[in-house]
Amino acid sequence: MRIGFDAKRAFANKTGLGNYSRFILEALLRYEKTNEYLAYTPRNTQDLFPTFPSGSIRFPDKWIDQKLSSYWRYSRISKQLSEERVELFHGLSNEIPQGLSARNIRSVVTIHDLIFERLPHLFKPVDRLIYRHKFRSACARADEVVAVSEQTKRDLVDLYQVDPGKIKVIYQDSSSIFRQPSDDRLNAEILQKYQLNKPYVLCVGTLEERKNQHRLVEAFAQSNAKNFELVLIGKATPYLAKINESIARGKLQNRVKVLHNIPSDHLPAFYQQATVFAYISVYEGFGIPILEALHSGIPVLSAKGSCLEEAGGKGGLYADPLKTEEVSQQLNRLLTDQSLRSDLIQAGKLHVAQFDAKQIAAQLTMLYAGIL
Repeated sequence: MRIGFDAKRAFANKTGLGNYSRFILEALLRYEKTNEYLAYTPRNTQDLFPTFPSGSIRFPDKWIDQKLSSYWRYSRISKQLSEERVELFHGLSNEIPQGLSARNIRSVVTIHDLIFERLPHLFKPVDRLIYRHKFRSACARADEVVAVSEQTKRDLVDLYQVDPGKIKVIYQDSSSIFRQPSDDRLNAEILQKYQLNKPYVLCVGTLEERKNQHRLVEAFAQSNAKNFELVLIGKATPYLAKINESIARGKLQNRVKVLHNIPSDHLPAFYQQATVFAYISVYEGFGIPILEALHSGIPVLSAKGSCLEEAGGKGGLYADPLKTEEVSQQLNRLLTDQSLRSDLIQAGKLHVAQFDAKQIAAQLTMLYAGIL
């Protein structure tokens, strides 16, 4: 099979949709080698995906498409796909171009989440309209829809009335770097460089309202974790001011560290040396940081109500993300009960096995073959 992918995010986004796109392409290249995979992107200037074969990267082939790359991805790419004999196109980030069926190109779209529908107050009205058009249109026109979790599938059925028989839940895994033990020398350097002098609770994710870090800080303040630090790693947004207010209110300036721009190759060391990973986001489409934690051999504290219980399984404890006291109680249990942490670590290792890249690549290949 000759399969094309909307790979813009793989070459342009460091996290989120970029990680998903790179994971899918890497898994297929490694485990399903009988097919040909072409990655279509407007540009490749950030060196985010050096392992992908350069000869299989496709750029706009017309001058006008290079200048109007958004319109190329929206529509004009279909002509190029046809000329390059692509049999099936997979939109990896919630959209597919117009005109595929007219050129007899079959299609799949991955839908990651409908957070903008569930939490509309966090998005600008114009952005919600654009997302709604793209997502609905892609689901209607694609031959099959891949949902990254059962939660996303339920949302597609409930909110957009997508035929459940058209939706296939296919998970993803985190980067393979989290499966490897971190080097002892690097571990020591991390502790020294970032002045981590006590055992710590780790949280990794963009510092934004939905991720709920301010409530994690408040729960940490209420807990009995006097000998622990809390480490928040993520890209800063205006929401950081709210986090800092919670830190000041709890008088935690010496016990909470907020870190930005951490190199990706340092993250495994942060995870593997943490006592607990806490991720109490109000709503997610899946929750890759939870998989990173489970692969790293640490127990998880996460949130009820979206897909996070699906991601963490029996490898974690869960709390209502809007109830600070409940979050604090579960955090206390994890920090004070070594036996519980050990049990969760073992359960987490069993649970995370279902997200194996080889298995996911096989599921995708079966889906593609069935469509064609």
